[in-house]
Amino acid sequence: MVSSSVMATSPTDAGIEMKKNKRKAAVCDSEEGAASAQKKQKARVSQSSEVAVGSHKNPKLATAAAANDKKKSVKVTKKVLSTKARKGQGLDKKDVAVQEAHVSQSGEVSTGSRKMPKRAAACANFKEKAVKISKKASIIEMKKKRCVDDEEVAVRLTAGQDVGRPCRRLTNFVLHNSDGLQQPFEMLEVDDVFISGLILPLEESSQKDECSIRCESFGRIEDWAISGYEDGVPTIWVSTDVADYDCVKPSASYKKHYEHFFAKSTACIEVYKKLSKSSGGNPDLSLDELLAGVVRGMNGKKCFSGGVSIKDFIISQGDFIYNQLVGLDDTSKKDDQQFLELPVLVALRDESRKHVNDCQGRNACTNGTLKIRDDEDKKDCGTEEEEDKKIARLLQEEEFWKSMKQKKGLGPRASTKYYIKINEDEIANDYPLPAYYKTANQETDEYIIFDGGIDACNTDDLSRSMLHNWALYNSDSRLISLELLPMKPCAEIDVTIFGSGVMTEDDGSGFNLETDTSHSSSSGSGTTNVDGIPIYLSAIKEWMIEFGSSMVFISIRTDMAWYRLGKPSKQYAPWYEPVLKTARVAISIITLLMEQTRVSRLSFMDVIKRVSEFEKGHPAYISSIPAVVERYVVVHGQIILQQFLEFPDEKIKKSAFVVGLTKKMEERHHTKWLVKKKKILQRDEPNLNPRAAIAPVVSKRKAMQATTTRLINRIWGEFYSNYSPEVMKEGITSDDKEDEEAAEQEEIDEEEEDEEKETFTASEKIPTPNSTPRKSKSNSKMKKDIRWNGKPVGKQSSGKVLYKQATLHGNMIAVGGAVLIDDESAELPSIYYVEYMFETSDGTKMIHGRKLQQGSETVLKNTANERELFLTNECMELELMDVKMPVVVDIRPRPWGHQYRKINENADKVDKARAEERKNKGLETEYYCRSLYWPEKGAFFSLPINCMGLGSGICSSCNTIKDCTEKDNFTVNSSKTSFVYKETEYSIHDYLYVSPHHFGTKRAGHETFKGGRNVGLKAFAICQLLEIVVPKAPKQPDNCSTEVKVRRFFRPEDISDTKAYGSDIREVYYSEEIHTLLVEAIEGRCEVRKKSDLPSCDAPTIYEHVFFCEYLYDPHKGSLKQLPPNIKLRCSAAKGAYDSSRKNKGKCKKGENDLDAEKSKENCLATLDIFAGCGGLSEGLQQSGVCTTKWAIEYEEAAGNAFKLNHPEAMMFINNCNVILKAIMDNNGDADDCISTPEAAELAAKLSEEELKNLPLPGQVDFINGGPPCQGFSGMNRFNQSSWSKVQCEMILAFLSFADYYRPKYFLLENVRNFVSFNKGQTFRLAIASLLEMGYQVRFGIHEAGAFGIPQSRKRAFIWAASPEETLPEWPEPMHVFAAPELKVALLGNKHYAAVRSTQAGAPFRAITVRDTIADLPMVTNGASKTSLEYQCDPISWYQKKIRADVMVLTDHISKEMNELNLIRCQRIPKRRGADWQDLPDEKVKLSTGQLVDLIPWCLPNTAKRHNQWKGLFGRLDWDGNFPTSVTDPQPMGKVGMCFHPEQDRIVTVRECARSQGFPDSYQFYGNILQKHRQIGNAVPPTLAFALGRKLKEALESKGTM
Repeated sequence: MVSSSVMATSPTDAGIEMKKNKRKAAVCDSEEGAASAQKKQKARVSQSSEVAVGSHKNPKLATAAAANDKKKSVKVTKKVLSTKARKGQGLDKKDVAVQEAHVSQSGEVSTGSRKMPKRAAACANFKEKAVKISKKASIIEMKKKRCVDDEEVAVRLTAGQDVGRPCRRLTNFVLHNSDGLQQPFEMLEVDDVFISGLILPLEESSQKDECSIRCESFGRIEDWAISGYEDGVPTIWVSTDVADYDCVKPSASYKKHYEHFFAKSTACIEVYKKLSKSSGGNPDLSLDELLAGVVRGMNGKKCFSGGVSIKDFIISQGDFIYNQLVGLDDTSKKDDQQFLELPVLVALRDESRKHVNDCQGRNACTNGTLKIRDDEDKKDCGTEEEEDKKIARLLQEEEFWKSMKQKKGLGPRASTKYYIKINEDEIANDYPLPAYYKTANQETDEYIIFDGGIDACNTDDLSRSMLHNWALYNSDSRLISLELLPMKPCAEIDVTIFGSGVMTEDDGSGFNLETDTSHSSSSGSGTTNVDGIPIYLSAIKEWMIEFGSSMVFISIRTDMAWYRLGKPSKQYAPWYEPVLKTARVAISIITLLMEQTRVSRLSFMDVIKRVSEFEKGHPAYISSIPAVVERYVVVHGQIILQQFLEFPDEKIKKSAFVVGLTKKMEERHHTKWLVKKKKILQRDEPNLNPRAAIAPVVSKRKAMQATTTRLINRIWGEFYSNYSPEVMKEGITSDDKEDEEAAEQEEIDEEEEDEEKETFTASEKIPTPNSTPRKSKSNSKMKKDIRWNGKPVGKQSSGKVLYKQATLHGNMIAVGGAVLIDDESAELPSIYYVEYMFETSDGTKMIHGRKLQQGSETVLKNTANERELFLTNECMELELMDVKMPVVVDIRPRPWGHQYRKINENADKVDKARAEERKNKGLETEYYCRSLYWPEKGAFFSLPINCMGLGSGICSSCNTIKDCTEKDNFTVNSSKTSFVYKETEYSIHDYLYVSPHHFGTKRAGHETFKGGRNVGLKAFAICQLLEIVVPKAPKQPDNCSTEVKVRRFFRPEDISDTKAYGSDIREVYYSEEIHTLLVEAIEGRCEVRKKSDLPSCDAPTIYEHVFFCEYLYDPHKGSLKQLPPNIKLRCSAAKGAYDSSRKNKGKCKKGENDLDAEKSKENCLATLDIFAGCGGLSEGLQQSGVCTTKWAIEYEEAAGNAFKLNHPEAMMFINNCNVILKAIMDNNGDADDCISTPEAAELAAKLSEEELKNLPLPGQVDFINGGPPCQGFSGMNRFNQSSWSKVQCEMILAFLSFADYYRPKYFLLENVRNFVSFNKGQTFRLAIASLLEMGYQVRFGIHEAGAFGIPQSRKRAFIWAASPEETLPEWPEPMHVFAAPELKVALLGNKHYAAVRSTQAGAPFRAITVRDTIADLPMVTNGASKTSLEYQCDPISWYQKKIRADVMVLTDHISKEMNELNLIRCQRIPKRRGADWQDLPDEKVKLSTGQLVDLIPWCLPNTAKRHNQWKGLFGRLDWDGNFPTSVTDPQPMGKVGMCFHPEQDRIVTVRECARSQGFPDSYQFYGNILQKHRQIGNAVPPTLAFALGRKLKEALESKGTM
C-alpha cells in the first residue's frame, strides 16, 4: 500500500511523517519495537508501487514481502469467551475454538499501553422474556449476524486465497476516534482512528450467504491510500497492523464523510488522467486547460451533483492532489515525466494554498470555537500547533464541501421557495358556472400507454407529447381551472387535478395570442378531429408557460409524461380562457417594463394604473377601474410571477412590480406551499382518475390488443412474465444504457447531434475468430483414463492421425458431438462442437472444436432460450484431457413450410415438457442448436449440416477464417500487369475509385446548420490505371509500398456547382493529368464507357459502377472540348465484374423483351404488404423486379386509397390488421391457434363474402414486408420496462404473427432507427428471437436513406428473414456521399455491428442536393392550393429527369398556408444557407389588425438553452444542402422547422416533400394537404426499397429461382 505519508513528499507534510512515526513508536514496548515498526513502515512503502498506479485488483501482491514483518509487530489481547458471550456474539463453538486457538498462537500480550476505544456498557437489569425460535430461524440468524471482537479472528474467518499480507473488503463501515465520534480519513494524521464495520473476503462471491464478519472498534488505522489511477475509478484503502481493507461502502451515518473523501480521490484520478501520458494525457497543459478538462471529465458524476462547483473544488484540493500525484513518482518508470517537475501541478498547488489563505482570512472573525484534544502523549508544542492547523484545515474543508453541496436551490427570490396558494373563491367570478366532464370517446389509461415500471426518474427525462381536445377536472369529474394547481411541485398540496384529451406527437405549435383562442399558430393544431389516442391522465403535478409576444406554450406534467396543450375541448374552453388572458396580461406588463429606461421607476400601483388604461380592444384589457385590475392581477398573481421568473432579464425579475405583487399576494392569502427542491417523481401510486371507474364507450379510434398466433404470444408472454422490471434493470449493460440515451431522442434530435460532430466514428472491425491451440495442465493420471475407440480413419499431410471416437473417464466422445470444456475463467459453460479428433506425433490426443455460444452471449441477450446454443466460427484445438464431459446437443434441422407449423409446435411442446422434467429431477441440461451466429455479418444463418462433423480433418469454419484472412493479402503478378487488393483484381487500363483527399479536394467548410452537412463532401475520384510500380528487391511488395500511376478523370462538380447541376451524375471528363499514388489509396473498381454503351436502366437510382466520357478537360485552362478521335477508352481486361450491365445490348426480335419481362413477372414473389401506407416500400421493391404486391393492409383510409391509386393490381384491405389476421385464421379453420379480442372477432365476422374470398391463403404468400407502427419507437411513447399487458397492444406482435402463420420465403421488417434501442432493445431482440423460433435465417442492420440517392437524411432499421431453404439477402452498397456516421447495432460487450460503411469520406457518386431535387418546379405562393399545374421548364438535373420521367402534368404542388405573422417572419428570413429564426431582426411589426408584435417569438430565445438553440426553426433550405428528415406535418415551429423554400416565401409543397423522399412525379397521394404530408412523412423512400429489392433479387438468382 502507498501510505499517505509516502505520497506527501512536500516539506509542508514533514510533520505528518514525524507524527506517524512517533505514534508507531508509542505502540512498541521498547526501542527494538520502534525499530521494528519503522522497518515495517519502510517495507510497506517499498511494496506499494503497484497500488499507487491503480492496480488495486490484486493488492495481495503489493504486501507479500511484508508478511514476515507482520508477525513481529502484531500484539493481541487475549480474551476468554464465556458461553454467554458466545451467544451474544452469534458465534458457534467452532468459531470460538478458532478464535481461542488463534489467540493462544499469537504470542504474548503486549505490555505497551495502547489506547483502545470506549465500548458501550452492557445492560445489567434487563427483563427476560421467553421466546420460541425455530431451529431454522436460529441458523439463519447466526449466519447473518456473526460478530467478533478481535480483528485477527475476523480476518482469519474471512480468509480467501491470501498471498502474504491479508487484504479484505470493508462495508457498512465507520471511522471513529476512541470516544466513538466519527472522524474523516485524514484525521488519523493527528489522532487515533479506529474502524467499525463488516469485513468480507477480497474476492466477491456470487453466493447470497457470503462469509462476512462484523467487527466493532478494531485496529487503529495506520495509514490510507488511493489506487485505481490506471482504471480511472478510485479505490480507497485503509491499513491496520493486521490487514489492508478496500473501503467498498460506508454506513449511512458515515456517508457524508466518505463522500467528501471519495470526491477528493476522484479529483486525483481525473487530474492524473489529464496529465499522465500513459493514460493519454498531456503534461504540458496550462492550469486553465487542466481545470477545464477536469471539469468536463467530472461533470455528471454522482459525487458532484447538487450544485457543487467542480472548478472551485479542484482548486480547494490542489495541495492534496499535488501530494498524491507526486507520491506516484517513486513508482514511475525512468522514461516517464515526473509529476514533481510539472509546472501545471505546482501552479495548482499554489492556487490552492492561496485559496486556503483567503478562506482563513475570511473566517478569522467567526464566532465558532475550535476544540483541540488534550493528549498526554504530545510533548512537543510545535507538533501540537501543527496538528491544530491540520484539524482546522480538515474542519474548514468539511464546511466548504457542505456549503458547495447546499448551493443548489438557494437564491434571493422567495418565489422559488414558496408558492402562495390560490383561493378558489376569489377567482370563481372569472370562471363559468360548475359543469362536469363529458366525452363520447373511449379513453385509454395513461399508465397503459407509458412506462409504469420504473419506481422513480427525473422529470426532465419524461416523454413529451401533445394533448388536443383536452379538459381538466377533479376527482368528481367537475371541470376545474388549471391555475388552482401550483406551477411548481409543492410538498403539501391539497388539490388534485386530472385530465383527458387526444394524445399525438408534439408538433411544437402553440397559441397565437393576437388572434382568437380558437386559432392556433399553425394550420395543423386547431382542428377538432385530431388523429391520435384518446387518453385520461393521472394526477397533474405541475405546469409551465413558455411565452412570447405572439405565442404561448403551456405544458402540464404527470408522473408519466409532459404534455404540451393544444386546443382545448369546446366544453372546457371557457375554463382555459382566464389562464390565457392572464398570460396576455403578464406579457403586456413585461413589454411595458422593457420600454422603460429605468424599470425601478414603475411601482406596482404605477403598473396597475397603466394596465387600466388599456383600450377595450387590447388583448390584455381587464377593466378601466384600477381597483378591478389590481384584484385580477393579485388573485391570478402566481401565473404572472412565474412568467417573470422565467424571463431572462434580471432587472425585470427583480423589478418593483414583482416585489409589490408578492407583498400584495401575501397580504391577501395566508397559506404557503413549500416548493419541492428535487425533481424526482414516484410512480408507485395507482391512477385515481375518475375515468378509470367509468364503463368504456365505443369509439372510432382505440388501441386494440394485437391478434397473435399462440407461438408469438408464448414467446413474448413468457419473456415479460419471467423478467420483472427489477430483473430487467439489473440485466441492462453499459451498452444498453448508451443505446437508451440515443433511444430517448427523436430522429430529428439525432440528426442535430450528427451535425455537431466534426469527426465521425471510424469503422470498428470486430476481431475475426481464429483457430488456436489451447495449453492444458499436465496430469498423468487423467491421461491414463483417455483412449481411442476404433482404428484411425485417416491421416493428414501434417502427420496427424484422425479418429472418430474416444473414451474419457468412461464417457464416449465422438465426432459430431459436443463437449464441455473445463474453463474456470468462463462465466457460462464452454461448449464446443467436435469437428474432428486427432493424435499428434508426440501422442497427444486432441480435438478440433467450434464454439457453441449461449444465446445470452449473442445479440439476443436475455431474450434467448437458455437451452438453445448457436454454432459460431470460433474454433479451438484442445487436448482431450481438457474435456470435462460430453454434452447432449441436438442438431435440429426442421421441415419447413406453413404445413409443418403445427407439427413443429407440438414437437416443441413435448421437448419443453421433457426438459422441464429433467430439470426437476436435477439431471444435466440437454441443449439444441439450429442456427449459425455470425456477428461480423449481423446475421443468423442455417446450419451448414453438409459440412459439419465430417471428421475428415477439414473444418469449414477454418476455411472461412482463412478466406477472411486472405482478403487483406496483396499480390502482384510476375509481369507486373495486374495485382489483387482486397479480393479485387486490378489490371492495366482498369478504372479505379480513389479517395478524394489524395487530390487535395478538402471539404470546403463544414456546415453545421440543418441540411448543410453534405456541403463540401466529395465523391471518389475516377482514375485509369496506367502502370504498376513495384519496390525493388529484396523488399516484398505490399499495398503500403507499391505505387500505381493513374490518369485522373474529372467530374462535373470538380469544375463548378453549376456544371454539376446541369450534368448527368455519371458523366466524367478525360484529362492528361497523371498521378502516382500508393495502392492503399484505391477504394474500388469501376468502368468508363461511351454514353451510347451505357446499360439501359429505368431504375429510380444507380446501382452499377458505370460512368461515361465524351469530353476532354484541361484543368489548367478550365476548358472542355469534344473527346478527340485518337483517344480511345480502353475497356477493362478483367471479366465478370460488370458483365450483367452488358446484357440486353444489341438487337433483339420484336416482343422478345416483353416475353422475358412476362417470364420474370411469373417468377416474382407474391407479396403481402402490411402497414402499407401510401406504398413507398412496395413501389421500390416492385421496381427492382423481385416481387409483385398482390395484397396490402392499411388502417388509415386516406393512405389506403393512395396505395390503390398507385397499385391498382393489388387487393387493398383498409382495415385493422388484427381484424384481418383473425378473419384469415378463422377462414382457414385455425381459430384455435388464434388469440384475439372479442372486438377483433366481432369485426372479423362482419367482413363481406367478397373480402373473405380475396384474403390470401397459406402457401400463396412468398414475401411479407411492412413497418409496424409504434409511437414508442420514435421516442413519443415509451414503455421501458413494460408488463406484458402493455406490450400486447403493440402491432409488431400482429406483424410477426402474420409471418408465423403464412411462413413466407422472405420477410422484411422496416422501422425507425430507434427501434433497435427502444425499450432497452428488448423489442428488437424479441423480434429476432421470434423469427429464429419460427426457423428463419435473420439479418439486422441500420441504413441511411440519403446514401442511396435521395436528398434527405432518413435513418431506418431493417430485419431480413429468409427461410432455411433460401439465401439470406446481403445489404445493398451505399452509392452516394452522405454525411452520416456508421450506424451501428450494439452486440455483446463493447462490440458493434455496422451494416454498411459510412460514405462521408467518399462514395461512387455525389450527394443529391435540394437544387437537384426541386429547382425545376414552378413558383407558387403561400397557401397554394391548385392541385394540377404545368411545368414551366424542362428538367435540368439528372435527378429531375429521373423523378419527372415522361409526366406532363405536375400534381400536388400545393403549400400549407401560414398565418399573417409567420408569413412576415418567413419574408424576413434571409435567403442564404443556414438562415433561421436567429437571423430575424429584433423589431416589432404591424399586423393587418393594427397590432404591433415582436418579430422574434419570445418563447424561442427564452427557452433556447433547453432546446438546442431551437436550431432550424423558421429555417430555409439550402440549394446545395439536403432536406432534413421528412415529417408528417412541416411547419416553421415544428420539430424540423427548416421547411421554407430556399428562395420563395412559403412552406415546401407536397410534391417537393415527395421528391425529397424519392417518389416520382407520377406518384399520387390522396386526401387533404395534411393527409398527403402524413402519407409522405410515414413512407419508406422507394429508392432505399429498390436497393433492398435488388439484393433480394440477387439472392434468388444465386439459387436459380429467377
